[in-house]
Amino acid sequence: MHFDLTDLRLFRQIVEAGSITRGAERANLALAAASTRVRHMEESLGAPLLLRGRQGVTPTAAGRTLLQHARAILAETERLRDELAPYSGGRAGQVRVLSNTNALLEFLPEALSDFLATHPQVSVDLEERLSDEIVGLIAEGVADIGIVAGTVDTGALETYPFRTDRFVVVVARGNPLAGRPSLSFAEVLEHDIVGLDRASALQRFLSDKASRIGRPLRLRVQLRGFEGVCRMVECGVGLGIVPETTARRAAKTMALAIVALDEPWAPRDLTICVRALKELPPFARELVEHLRTPPLRDAREPAPA
Repeated sequence: MHFDLTDLRLFRQIVEAGSITRGAERANLALAAASTRVRHMEESLGAPLLLRGRQGVTPTAAGRTLLQHARAILAETERLRDELAPYSGGRAGQVRVLSNTNALLEFLPEALSDFLATHPQVSVDLEERLSDEIVGLIAEGVADIGIVAGTVDTGALETYPFRTDRFVVVVARGNPLAGRPSLSFAEVLEHDIVGLDRASALQRFLSDKASRIGRPLRLRVQLRGFEGVCRMVECGVGLGIVPETTARRAAKTMALAIVALDEPWAPRDLTICVRALKELPPFARELVEHLRTPPLRDAREPAPA
């Protein structure tokens, strides 16, 4: 059985992406080369590692065992590289960060810019994911730091506060509701809704709130991002519930009105999560501490009403 580091990285990428094609893209390999490597790995082991289906691939029992060890080996290899890099004049290391859409668009650009300016030997691999996906991947050791919505269960992960936002209702500027100072969630549910896809943590959160008051969530269009939600709302498709920072930014270029959401759960906490802070490399711990520190002035902080 002969697996090299490229094999292990490729296999991890394939399983995480759920597709040989997407895994090959993430590993910067041609599809034919990736398929050949997987086939040689299975031939060397003498057992299949992946189950192929119309919806993609999933690991077999042998594949899950390989994935567990691949992640451990790659993590140790990366840690060794990071610790030796300063002696060879290379980067001090790379931090892999997973973030939900809200934090990535509204808060991380400024926070990371400040950190990287004072840490020229550190690089950050930043990837956008859904909050509940992030929790699972951080728990598995796939990434170092996660930024998630406060509405998701982080289990045994260590958590730290990051930023606070607030849910608001966005409506088309010509909508009669545009003049309202606030709306309750029950009032919002009387109208068609433009929302995120059903797999998102936020949409499941809103669906749960709707079911608790015995009202259906009339989703007309579902999208992957808040920008798309705002654009559909502008065109009169329905109402949207989005973070206030997103709404104020979108309202600068779109014909939108922002209405306060009169609910105790409208404030939105964003949370940093890690497996164990003390186990992170020094530069990753420094990034967590930097992210935990409130900015002196948040350029995206909503202006007073």
